[in-house]
Amino acid sequence: MSSVETAAEHERILREIESTDTNCIGPTLRSVYDGEEHGVFMGKLDGRIRSHDRDIERMCNHHFQGFVDSITELLKVRGEAHKLKSQVTETDRRLQQDGKGLMASMEELRQCRIQQKNIASTIDKLQMCLPVLEMYSKLQEQMEAKRYYPALRTLGQLEQTCLPRAGQYRFCGLMADSTPLLRSQIRDTAMTHLRDFLESIRKHSDRLGETAIKQAQVQRSLDSSTSVHPRALIGRRIRKELSLGAGTESNGQGGSPLSEQDSGILDVEDDEEEEEEEIPGAQDLVDFSPVYRCLHIYTVLGLRDVFENYYRKQRRKQARLALQPQSNMHETLEGYRCYFNQIVGFFVVEDHILHTTQGLVNTAYVDELWELALSKTIAALRTHSSYCDDPDLVLDLKNLIVLFADTLQGYGFPVSQLFELMLEMRDQYGEILLKKWTQTFRQILDQDNYSPIPVATEQEYKNYTSQFPLQDPELDKAAFPKKLPFSELVPRVYCQIKEFIYACLKYSEDLHLSSTEVDDMIRKSTNLLLTRTLSHCLQNAIKKRNVGLPELVQVIINSSHLEQACTFLEEFISNLTNVPPDTANSTQLYGTSTFKDTRHAAEAEIYTNLNAKIDQFLQLADYDWTTAAQGGGAMTPSDYLTDLITFLQSTFTVLTNLPGMPVEHATLPGKVAQTACMSVCKHISNSLLQLLLDPDVRSISIGALHQVNTDLLQCESFARAGPVTGYQGDTLILAFSDLRQLLDLFTQWDWSSYLADYGRTTSRYVRVNPHTALLLLDKLTKPMRESGKRSTMFAQFRKTDRDRQKLIDAVIRQLRTLIAQQQA
Repeated sequence: MSSVETAAEHERILREIESTDTNCIGPTLRSVYDGEEHGVFMGKLDGRIRSHDRDIERMCNHHFQGFVDSITELLKVRGEAHKLKSQVTETDRRLQQDGKGLMASMEELRQCRIQQKNIASTIDKLQMCLPVLEMYSKLQEQMEAKRYYPALRTLGQLEQTCLPRAGQYRFCGLMADSTPLLRSQIRDTAMTHLRDFLESIRKHSDRLGETAIKQAQVQRSLDSSTSVHPRALIGRRIRKELSLGAGTESNGQGGSPLSEQDSGILDVEDDEEEEEEEIPGAQDLVDFSPVYRCLHIYTVLGLRDVFENYYRKQRRKQARLALQPQSNMHETLEGYRCYFNQIVGFFVVEDHILHTTQGLVNTAYVDELWELALSKTIAALRTHSSYCDDPDLVLDLKNLIVLFADTLQGYGFPVSQLFELMLEMRDQYGEILLKKWTQTFRQILDQDNYSPIPVATEQEYKNYTSQFPLQDPELDKAAFPKKLPFSELVPRVYCQIKEFIYACLKYSEDLHLSSTEVDDMIRKSTNLLLTRTLSHCLQNAIKKRNVGLPELVQVIINSSHLEQACTFLEEFISNLTNVPPDTANSTQLYGTSTFKDTRHAAEAEIYTNLNAKIDQFLQLADYDWTTAAQGGGAMTPSDYLTDLITFLQSTFTVLTNLPGMPVEHATLPGKVAQTACMSVCKHISNSLLQLLLDPDVRSISIGALHQVNTDLLQCESFARAGPVTGYQGDTLILAFSDLRQLLDLFTQWDWSSYLADYGRTTSRYVRVNPHTALLLLDKLTKPMRESGKRSTMFAQFRKTDRDRQKLIDAVIRQLRTLIAQQQA
């Protein structure tokens, strides 16, 4: 069994050796050597080899005849091949001999073609180089002609287009090396021109601003009622340039123009009719082409940001210089005008640059500069205007500020803060006007003669009534010559008040205020003039030492007429402002109260002067306080009192015959006279009482009391005579009742009635004060007490004296009791 398996295994190995690549029979042979049947396998292998050898031999014997036949045919072909070779060689020889001429012609043709190719190549190269040379020549011409922006464009075309096409030539290399230098030269030259431009506009900005302001002023004067914006004609040219620029700009960086002529020089209109209608713009005075050229050049060079930063930085510096006012700007209007011209000129340039360039300056930048300028301008105006004390200069300054604001508002700048400043300056203007009118009123008051105005002719009368609204039909009918009730002061003051109102109205013009606001401003300012300025001047005039009673009377008359004229002032202001005086929240004039106060002050001064005059007469009083009572005839009044009564009678005659009072104040002179008369009587009564109670007068005799009583009777007679009409009954005599009751008590020695009825309203001596009675009783009984002491030394008393002394002591005790009760 194992031998069969071994034989099968050997057979398998042999088949594997026959069918497997020799490189892979190693493992197969190893299995044979590893086994124990090595010899048997080798025997089978030798048998298999012999079998294959026999197969090969049979195959070779079968194909040998065909091989011999093939060799025989091959030998025959060799001979034919030798013959063909000889024929080919001969043919080649003849062909070589015949083709020599053709080869020569072909060589000539080849050389000709090479020359043609070289010529064509040379022409092509020259055609490429000629544009380079032409472009470079054009560049040199443009540089010599100082047309730098086209030169920069030419340089760009040369560098980007022509030189790369021309190839690597020496001259191209030289040109390429020179382009950075040319760019630097163009950039530096453009910057030099820009610096010159900036310096030029800095020097001429005042002229440019002056032209713009004049242009705005002319436009306002052409048609003040038109609704066209002040800048409508000023900006028409700019807008046209913007539309033209939009159509001519190329699509390069920054919108560069197609030609240098379009690079910023203001276009000149070809239409003559349109040119006649337009007012030349302030921009026509400035050639902005250096700015545009420099902007385009730096844009092409890729340095636009550098240029924008430089331009804005320099303009900011110029703005600060323009906004720095001169130290003496406030002295003249020309200083303010130059200051405004510089600012307007600066912003006219910036506005033009804003609207004719794309991004060199933007709205935010211009607004920032305007905010800076506005704040500094307002601060400078506040400072310098505060030094001004001339109302005309302040008014001219206001008008200049309005024109300045309107001009810049026409260019689109917000100017509301300037109008707010002018409203602030309005208060300062009002104060300056008040100071000026203070001097005017003082001059009028000093020059006035305080007497009625004589009028001889109707023309004079009309002149005065045209200056002052006098409403007196009776005076109108009176024959000439006649007198106006007031003095020259009244029409002059009235006219000055109207002039003040006109001055206030002038300031309110062009401030964009409503009629109500203007009316309110004028009324408030006029109230200040009346209540503060005019009132103060009148009060000072009244209190002057040299003002007499006639002058004070005339002041009362003048004040009454001015008070009456306040209604006409109300109408005058309403006519100016077109605001009815009865409008809600309308400010009312305080002139009525002002002139009433003046009249009251004059009345008080009359009372004071009369009392002072009375004091002068009383200083002449020379009573003999120790005189004895006269036994028979009546006593005569004192001389000083007689003179005083005479003075008072003449004075009140003047006061009760005041001429020319207004109808509504017809009772005023009577009231003044009545009050003055009552005041005089009270003052006389109090003065006589003080003479009796004077501490320097230590004792008074009964004779002295009778003299004072006689003088009092004279005063009562004056009061009873009615120096002033209008008193009811004995009202004026009541001014002397205190002194009268006191003297009656002592002269009649009616102590029993006084003490019994004290405290009752029906008492005859109700006005006698216990303290006053005690003081006078002490002075009256002092001589008696001294004589009583001397009598006690001799122990001699008369019964009547002792009884009288007891009565006096009892009265003194009761008076002291009454005084103690009053104090309690």
